[in-house]
Amino acid sequence: MRTSETTNWNVLLGCDGRVQAVADFAFNDVSANTTAETLAFTDAAGEFRNLVRTNGAQYARRLARKALRYRGYEIV
Repeated sequence: MRTSETTNWNVLLGCDGRVQAVADFAFNDVSANTTAETLAFTDAAGEFRNLVRTNGAQYARRLARKALRYRGYEIV
C-alpha cells in the first residue's frame, strides 16, 4: 500500500446500492467523478473521495476489486 492510511471498507460497502456503485467503478464501467456523484450525501462519499485522492483512480480501482473479492461479492 502506498500510504499508512486505510480505507474503511465497511462504510464504503455498507449496502447493496453502494456495492454496485463501487463495483462499477472497480471494473472501469464508470469514472471516479460519476461514482462520487452516485455516493453523494451518504457517509460513504467522503470515504470514497479520500480513497481516490490518496491513491489515485487507477490504484483505487485495484483496491476496490481486491476488497470486493475479499468480501465474497460476486460481481459480473
